[in-house]
Amino acid sequence: MTVPAAETASRFDPEAIARAFVAARRAARALPGFPGPIPADMAAGYRVQEAAIGLWPDEIAGWKVGRIPEDLQAQLGADRVMGPVFRANVWQADPARATPLPVIPGGFAAVEAEYVFRIGRDAPADKTDWTPAEALEIVEEMLTGVELAGSPLATINVLGPRVVASDFGNNAGLILGQPIPGWRERPDAIPACEAYVDGVLDGRGTPQSVPGGPAASLAFLLRAAALRGRPLKAGQLVTTGAASGIHDIEAGQSARIVFGDLQEIRCQAVTAAPEDQGGNNDGHSRRTD
Repeated sequence: MTVPAAETASRFDPEAIARAFVAARRAARALPGFPGPIPADMAAGYRVQEAAIGLWPDEIAGWKVGRIPEDLQAQLGADRVMGPVFRANVWQADPARATPLPVIPGGFAAVEAEYVFRIGRDAPADKTDWTPAEALEIVEEMLTGVELAGSPLATINVLGPRVVASDFGNNAGLILGQPIPGWRERPDAIPACEAYVDGVLDGRGTPQSVPGGPAASLAFLLRAAALRGRPLKAGQLVTTGAASGIHDIEAGQSARIVFGDLQEIRCQAVTAAPEDQGGNNDGHSRRTD
């Protein structure tokens, strides 16, 4: 039986949506809207994400964790959302110069002060229940960092977590700062963070600004990643939440993220060019873990 064209067009097709997002990121081109029906739930959003990971020719260096608004948590059955951070989009902060952050014109871009974990040993592949205390046992170090939240879709956050999950969790990169000394022995001494955009203070935060603290974000991720068949690996990086808030940024603007007395992280938003978002995409599916 032939399916009517209108019905075919309205069907949720994770592979087609993934191809549209990957192509737009590769071309540094904004999308005018979500490229298909909105995912019905978080699981559907992650099916798009998995398809896009398979199309992206780079290895996963870590994961970002973001908070789902409280008024949506019961409906979506989740309090956080995850997305991959790719190797080519991890940058080391340089005290001598601002890190350039490629942003897609007409898309979405923001900087977020982050407390970042580096994983010290592989998580057991079959362990799906984690307490925050257990999660910290596999951490090697905590670092300061800045997530570049970014998407070719300007309305990604407006459309909500199911759409955020679809497009790599709205991640476009991660700047690593300094290791935080004594973070395990003296969690109360972890420095607060401040985010400035074009010299204007735009937000402040602490590890406690992340509900449950960074360890709760890591515990969520350990479970979610294992259930997806992607248990965390030694050396991977985990951003734990936008401690100072989400700070929109456009090409030409600068940002400065301060973590107490530690080396501040400076960045400069620049117009993304094709290939700024990673390696070439040839349209063939790959799986990288």
